[in-house]
Amino acid sequence: MSMAKKNSTSSTGSAWSGMVPVDDTALAVTDTGGPGIPVVYLNGQFATQGYWRRVVAELGTGWRHITYDERARGRKSKRSADYSFEAAVRDVDAVLTARGVDRALVVGWSYGAVVAAHWASRNPERALGAVLVDGAFPYDWLDDAMEQRIRKLFRRMGWFMPLLRPTGLAPRMNAEQQADSNIELGRLSRERELGPVLDNITVPVRYVVASGTSLGSKGDEQERIRTGLDAVTVRNPRIQIGAKVASNHGALLKKDFAAIAESVREVALLDGGDGPPRSGGR
Repeated sequence: MSMAKKNSTSSTGSAWSGMVPVDDTALAVTDTGGPGIPVVYLNGQFATQGYWRRVVAELGTGWRHITYDERARGRKSKRSADYSFEAAVRDVDAVLTARGVDRALVVGWSYGAVVAAHWASRNPERALGAVLVDGAFPYDWLDDAMEQRIRKLFRRMGWFMPLLRPTGLAPRMNAEQQADSNIELGRLSRERELGPVLDNITVPVRYVVASGTSLGSKGDEQERIRTGLDAVTVRNPRIQIGAKVASNHGALLKKDFAAIAESVREVALLDGGDGPPRSGGR
């Protein structure tokens, strides 16, 4: 399938940024427009669309880049009564519908990788493929002790979060809401929950896997969580590891953007398209 064929049912339009209403809230969205393959970027749990700027620049103008800030994240997205995972998955559809995109390649980091995996699994006719960046590892890491650790961590961070909110670097959610979201992620990441989701994916998927720690992890916890991917790649040949990089969980979008961009190009080619030029925006 050629790139033109892929995008024949999507509006191309010019560059646009604004607010997309969904449920009881509105999300800040940026769309570069153009005829290129649509790529929608799904952020980390409390991160913002700005984290993707190096990946977007590396891929360049031959792609249609769509980024957005989730509910109560960033400087503009509005608060909501619903910060659930299911709301996050619905928001992908809301953004794509608002921008007139029928099919897209999804790229998700951390929490966004789990959202991307679920969306690709549920929407095989709309997903061109997925790149999952150091997230969506099926592993039973949540127990009662970990739940208490999470709640303690967010309570401890709660005193300075209001200071960061005007900058967009902290979500407009209280400590309990943030902890609840992280605990829900732990439940959804259990092998019996996430494993079937990944097994059901029928489009090409590439993982970009970090090394070392993430926020709140200790010792080799994060590396052990990543081992949950081993059985997935055996069961589903469409899912492969595109790259294992040296950066830790928090740094790879900044340091290993080229590896992420390369996995995006690979997935686009596997879907049957010619893809934009490899030179990207350089």
